[in-house]
Amino acid sequence: MGNTIGKIMPVPGKSSFLAPIAEKPPEPGATCRILIVDDDAPLRHTLSNALSKTGRSFDDCSNIADAIFLLERNAYELILLDYLLPDATGLVLLDWLAERRRGEAVIMISGEDAIEAAIGALRHGADDYVRKPYHIAQLQRAVESALHKTTLERANRLMSQRLRDSERLHRYLVESAPDLIFTLDLAGCFNYINPRVESLLGYSREALMHCPFVSLVVPEDLDHAQSLLAPDTLSSTGFTTELRLRRGNGELQDGGMASVAVSLAGLPILDDQHRVTGLYGVARDISEQKRAEEIITFQAYYDQLTHLPNRVLFKDRLELAIAQAQRRMGTLAVMFVDVDRFKLVNDTFGHAEGDALLRGIALRISATLRRGDTLARLGGDEFIILLPDISQPEDAETTVNKIFQALSTPFNLSHSDFRATVSIGIAIFPRDGTGAEELTRHADIAMYQIKRSGKNGFRFFDSSLNTHHRERIALENDLRSALEQGEFELYYQPQVDLSRSRIIGTEALLRWKHPAHGFINPAIFIPLAEELGLIGEISRWVLEQACHQLALWRHDGHRDLRMSVNLSSHDFDNRNIIGIVTDCITRHDLPPTSIELEITESMMMRDDAGVAAKVRQLRAAGFGVAIDDFGTGYSALAYLQKFPVSTLKIDRSFIRDLEGPQTSPIVSAIVAIARGFGLQLIAEGVEQRTQAETLRALGCDIMQGYYFAYPGSASQATHWLQAPPEAVLL
Repeated sequence: MGNTIGKIMPVPGKSSFLAPIAEKPPEPGATCRILIVDDDAPLRHTLSNALSKTGRSFDDCSNIADAIFLLERNAYELILLDYLLPDATGLVLLDWLAERRRGEAVIMISGEDAIEAAIGALRHGADDYVRKPYHIAQLQRAVESALHKTTLERANRLMSQRLRDSERLHRYLVESAPDLIFTLDLAGCFNYINPRVESLLGYSREALMHCPFVSLVVPEDLDHAQSLLAPDTLSSTGFTTELRLRRGNGELQDGGMASVAVSLAGLPILDDQHRVTGLYGVARDISEQKRAEEIITFQAYYDQLTHLPNRVLFKDRLELAIAQAQRRMGTLAVMFVDVDRFKLVNDTFGHAEGDALLRGIALRISATLRRGDTLARLGGDEFIILLPDISQPEDAETTVNKIFQALSTPFNLSHSDFRATVSIGIAIFPRDGTGAEELTRHADIAMYQIKRSGKNGFRFFDSSLNTHHRERIALENDLRSALEQGEFELYYQPQVDLSRSRIIGTEALLRWKHPAHGFINPAIFIPLAEELGLIGEISRWVLEQACHQLALWRHDGHRDLRMSVNLSSHDFDNRNIIGIVTDCITRHDLPPTSIELEITESMMMRDDAGVAAKVRQLRAAGFGVAIDDFGTGYSALAYLQKFPVSTLKIDRSFIRDLEGPQTSPIVSAIVAIARGFGLQLIAEGVEQRTQAETLRALGCDIMQGYYFAYPGSASQATHWLQAPPEAVLL
């Protein structure tokens, strides 16, 4: 048999598997890299020597895995590939090259006699097939042919790419230009128009040829277009303007035509004598720009969620309404509307449901207003209403009642129904102000008073509210600096155990001595501190001062004395509240059992797992936990098992009803509850001897109140502690 199988032509279409045609052909003198893949090391060395030429370099490997490793990091002009390799056949590498559209030429070398092996190799992308054994001259010819073919294919791909790029650029400039390009004759008719007209206006080029340009202009712009295109008015510098052109489709229901806004630049076509012979025009579609301008305008003056006017547009309308009312000696109303409990919806159902609720409220309120009224959204859950041209203030009240009626039907949210209520403040022009800012501010103040007094109502502004509002702002500012200025003091009220005729503890009570107004009622400044976010810092100061004083008393011999300190519900929102209390008693060398922390029953009723966990941690650390004002909440019994408290404090409102030997069924029930749960019981607000006697008869021995002592300074409390036991007897 012969030593060669001869050269077999490559499979047609092989070039489709080559690398992208953006590659460059080798420059003169560049190295031609060849990869030899064969498991016979001496053969690889022999091939390198036999095929060596100036400008050629060789890499070699013994298996498919190593070949792929090299190919991932290098590009080659030619691969000499053995058919049978230790880890796979050469067909695997051919498939790998084809999948990645590589451009290397491949000569498959194999000892297989069957013609099917050669056909399979070529079908998998081999450029040539050489059967072993072979003459070196035969292999050299195959290599030269493959390299020559690779060079030609690269040159052909580069030329084809250049032709395609040129064709693509020409097509882009002529057929796919983003602008409408045309020329007109002296009569103003089209004698050339590019294909852009079809996508822009919906007309075919053939239909518009020799038709007047003005036939495309909307009637409102027709006079302007005709004046621009008149030959006697055209100058050598041309013109730039904006027009609206009619579309060839999309007829509107009202008889009009859909149009597109264009920026038109026209330049006269002049002959040798500088006479106008036609017009060259370029029209650019600016419809999106116009829509963007409309969107920007909408965003500047309207709320994105409800599409209602925003604060800026409302102010403009209010100022206009005020000017008209001043000329006519008329009256108008501004109503500030705030949605009650809106944060509850966001926290419970999510912000998407909150947004849906705001849109629903806006729709219902809008339905109650007159055509000339304005409803605007200021942001969040706040709306504002302008009622121009009202005859009397009562007209505003009529509108308010309509709003309450419209909101009486629950809103259907995704998880459940929600009944929305609002608080409304009303300011009347000119009675409550003559400027837009003043009327808005006064309506806001009136609304705020409704919020503070229970929500779900309305109120007209009056001057006393303004005074109160200013006083509140001043009080807020003073409260922010009260701690820094040393204006807080701690007073102490003894807790007396009548069964042992002794003082067993004191309750630390915070007092604010204002430099100008004297002592401020805690019922006023404590809620204000909570609202302003100052209560945490104030509570830490109270705890520090109380522990310091208790340490002094214990040093003086009152080792069994207990200190009660009130904590706000906001304190329990602090994740580190346990660490704060523990660190404080550690610094003052106090045992945890000497501190009792008082929480309100309302906080216990929050059903907050975090609060319950913190109460359990405090009790586990040895602190006492008392429920203050016990009996004023609802379903308290169900929570006594969840909250491992140590003490119940009977609210003073029940003690006030104890007169003479009469007993209160509520107090009797609380005593029984304390006994049943094994809790200590303290009655607060004891002001009369008969009340103390009745409480003792009911089984409550520990009391505090004015009957024993008013809250006093640390020095006064020290005096009580040093008094003989008889001083606390009835």
